[in-house]
Amino acid sequence: MTSVTLSTLKELIPGERENLDYSAPKYILKWRLGKLLVSSHQGTNQPYLPALENRELLVKCLTYSPVRMVLLDPDLSEAQLRLWADACEQANKPVFLRLPSAQGLPRMRNPIGWAFKRLFDWSVAALLLTVLTPLMVALAILIRSNSPGPIFYTQWRVGERGKLFHILKFRTMIVDAEKFHHQVMANQKGLHKCKDDFRVTSLGRWMRKYSLDELPQLFNVLRGEMSLVGPRPWALYDAVRISKAGQKRLNALPGMTGDWQVKARSHLLDLDAVNHCDLEYLRSWSLWRDLKILPLTMLKVLSGFGAY
Repeated sequence: MTSVTLSTLKELIPGERENLDYSAPKYILKWRLGKLLVSSHQGTNQPYLPALENRELLVKCLTYSPVRMVLLDPDLSEAQLRLWADACEQANKPVFLRLPSAQGLPRMRNPIGWAFKRLFDWSVAALLLTVLTPLMVALAILIRSNSPGPIFYTQWRVGERGKLFHILKFRTMIVDAEKFHHQVMANQKGLHKCKDDFRVTSLGRWMRKYSLDELPQLFNVLRGEMSLVGPRPWALYDAVRISKAGQKRLNALPGMTGDWQVKARSHLLDLDAVNHCDLEYLRSWSLWRDLKILPLTMLKVLSGFGAY
C-alpha cells in the first residue's frame, strides 16, 4: 500500500499546483494494485494530501492516474463521499465504500438459487417495464406539467459489495430539494424520512403513497444494481451513520422491496432495527421467500401502508 504525497499529485497534473486548497479538510490517499483508498487524516500521522475540493481538478487527477477503482472509507463525511463519488463518475472510475467482509451472503451460500433469482429479476423487470410503459409515460407528463424541473431524480445509493450507484426515481420534490435536506432532517435520529416534508409536491405525495415514484428502479434491476427483493438500498446520509458492525450488511445486493417494506416501512425508522430486519432476511434467504414477499408488497402498495 503506497501513500500518495503532494509531489505525486503535482507530477500527475503539471501546472495545477496553484489550484490546491491547503486550508481544506485533508485526506489520506493510498493505492495498491490499481485500487485507491481514500480515508480521513484524523488520528493518524501518515503522509497526507491536501483535499481537492475543486471537483474539476479532482476529476483530472483521477482521469490521468493509473487507478482502476476507488475505495471510500465510511468514516468520511457525507459531503466528502458525494464529492468523490461524483468525481469518480466523471472520470469513469468505479467507486465503492470500503466495508468489512461479510460471510454467509445468499449468493455465497446458495449460488444456484441466487442464479435463478437474478434470472427472475431480469425477466420480470423487463416484462414489467414493457407492461407499465404507458403508465410511466403518463406519470412523466404529469410531473412535467405539475412543477418545473426534471422528470427523474437520481441519488447515490450503496449497492452490492459497497459499490455506489445512482438509484433512479420519478421526481416527487421541488427542484434543489437536496439543499434543504439536513434542515428538514435535523431532528431525525433514525432513517431520514419525514412525514410532513415541505419539499414534497402534491403530486409527489400521491405518487409516494402508492410507490409509483419507484417504478424507474426497474431500470436499476436490469442494470444489475438492484434486485426486485432485497435489503433496503441505503442513501449516503444514512449509510454514514450505521455502526461498524452493521456495515457488513451493505455488502448485500439491495432490492426494490423487502422484509422492511412489507413489515414496517415508515413505521420503523431506527437504523439498527432496520439493519436487523435486513440481516434476518439475508440469513434465512430463499427464492421461495422472495416469491412470497412480492405479492405482499403489492397488497401494501395498494393500501398505501406506511408510505410518505
